[in-house]
This record gives sequence, C-alpha cells and structure tokens, in this order.
Amino acid sequence: MHTIPATSAPGNNVINELATYDPNPLLDSLIEKLHLKNDAALARALEVAPPVVSKIRHHHMPVGASLLVRMQETSHLTVRELRALMGDHRAKFRTGDYYLKQKNG
Repeated sequence: MHTIPATSAPGNNVINELATYDPNPLLDSLIEKLHLKNDAALARALEVAPPVVSKIRHHHMPVGASLLVRMQETSHLTVRELRALMGDHRAKFRTGDYYLKQKNG
C-alpha cells in the first residue's frame, strides 16, 4: 500500500496520508470484471478520458464521488465494495470538520 503526503488545503488532489489508499486493486478488479484489456478500455467503459485513469492509478488524483458512482453503474458492484477494493473500509464517509468550521466560523 502507498501513503500519499498530506496537505491542509481542501480541494487539492493529494490524499490524506492517514488513509491507506491504493486504487490499483480497484482498477484491476474493474478491468477483470468487465473483461477489458487495459486502462484505456476501462476509460472508454467509464466514459472518462484515459489520463483520468492514469492519474488515479499513479496516485495523482483520487477517485471522486461521480467516478465512483459511474464505476458502480458500469460494474454493478456496490459503492461499498468498490471503496473496499481500494482500501477504504469505513462504515461512513465524512469530509471532516474543516468545511463545518468554514460555514460556522
């Protein structure tokens, strides 16, 4: 598993170092389940540009909510199963209190 350096700025494409995040098992499982040959074919199946899959695979971009939903619709796996494939076993997903402090403070 890879650990990504943390950043305090929200919206940055770097993932918190406290999370163990590896999108490769997720991408590999989707390729296998959908009987595809490579990342380019996966990008076509998910209707995203090939660099998006490449950036996710190389930890330059997280798997966003809209892409996760698209993966769910394409693979018929649950969102929980998809998140588990990349090492996210949390029962609930929370964005943290940073955004709450912004609104209230």
